[in-house]
Amino acid sequence: MSFDRHQLPEPTAYFESLGLKLIGPTRSKWKTTACMFHGGSDSMRVNTSSGAWVCMACDAKGGDVLAYEMQTTGTEFVQAAKALGAWLDDGRAPTQTKPTALSPRAALEALAFESLLVAVAAGNLSKGLTLTPTDRQRLLVAAGRIQHIAGDFA
Repeated sequence: MSFDRHQLPEPTAYFESLGLKLIGPTRSKWKTTACMFHGGSDSMRVNTSSGAWVCMACDAKGGDVLAYEMQTTGTEFVQAAKALGAWLDDGRAPTQTKPTALSPRAALEALAFESLLVAVAAGNLSKGLTLTPTDRQRLLVAAGRIQHIAGDFA
């Protein structure tokens, strides 16, 4: 299985298939449309050549229609590529990978949250504050989660 960027849908057709009306001068490759992320009526700009997009209000952005598909549907790369017809069967058997409990995106979000908790606890300790038994227990849970995620992706 492999990704073929050339199989991605043409940007104008893709965005219009989602019900977005692209407005702008005929010769301009950048068109204006509604932002599905924050509900703005005319804040999203779409590049009709590359599929790149950016909202001038909420700063949502991406480099192509695949990034838009991933962002709007919440799917990972492979699932979004399959949905857009850009994931092709190349005749090779799929490689076996160790399954993980979390997607890479979810793992990074969990690591960010747990590391913030560890940093706050370290800051409190550096100021001479004593951690409560509940805080110590939560810190141990955070360390365990970080170790578990690291083990899944190592």
